[in-house]
Amino acid sequence: MAVWRLLKLETHDAFMNMAIDEAVLTARIENRVPNTLRLYCWKPSAVSIGKFQAIQNEVQVDTCRKLGVDVVRRITGGGTVYHDAEDEITYSVVADKESLGTQDITAVYAKIYAGLVETFKILGITADFNEGNAKTCPNLTVRGRKISGSAQCHKSGVVLQHGTLLLDVDLKRMFTLLRVPWAKTCMEVVNVAKHKITSVNDELGKTVPPQRVRQALIDGFQKGLNMKLAAGELTLHERELAQRLYMKKYSTDNWNMQGKDSPEKRNSV
Repeated sequence: MAVWRLLKLETHDAFMNMAIDEAVLTARIENRVPNTLRLYCWKPSAVSIGKFQAIQNEVQVDTCRKLGVDVVRRITGGGTVYHDAEDEITYSVVADKESLGTQDITAVYAKIYAGLVETFKILGITADFNEGNAKTCPNLTVRGRKISGSAQCHKSGVVLQHGTLLLDVDLKRMFTLLRVPWAKTCMEVVNVAKHKITSVNDELGKTVPPQRVRQALIDGFQKGLNMKLAAGELTLHERELAQRLYMKKYSTDNWNMQGKDSPEKRNSV
């Protein structure tokens, strides 16, 4: 049975979270580290946008700044996501596609989501894989309501897939921070979204401790991907790379607002 690295659950701001994910991806491409499962939280809360999105169309930037919510651009595709500091655990899987047994993008999603399906099963929730469409990345739903979404980056035979596991959801706060062009008011969106989005606590009718969800993620990924997780930590190379990416990419307006890497970043990483 294959052994993957497990990085312990940590909390960082949005810029460092995205820097670490890219650093792990780069290290895996360089074959410096094994396939890796990383679990993390966000503090402060944040909004992340897909690599190719126009931030002015997706995010209430001034409102985010006023409320102390970070805004960061991912290297993965997909749409805009609100990450709550208290009510979400995010996972990232970095693995070579040979280990996943497929090169097909949708099949990779399905393979990795098998770990999430097992996670929800452990928690007492039946989740279904949804292949998505041209506008929506594959996701997991419970009775038609989304409970976990994700996005991917593929490079040199290695995939980074990171995604959300919603412990709870505050739709009013979420749509105070996101732009929805068709809506005239926030509550108009909330009334639609409550039929399309759910959470662990909503489905179980009780508050589930984050520690239990963390262990369910570990057990679920091991079963769903038929591998064993061994506790590890970031290498010195990954930490140094993440720090450079944080300073020269993810904490800059050039990247977050314009989607452009700085010349300094390209020369130093």
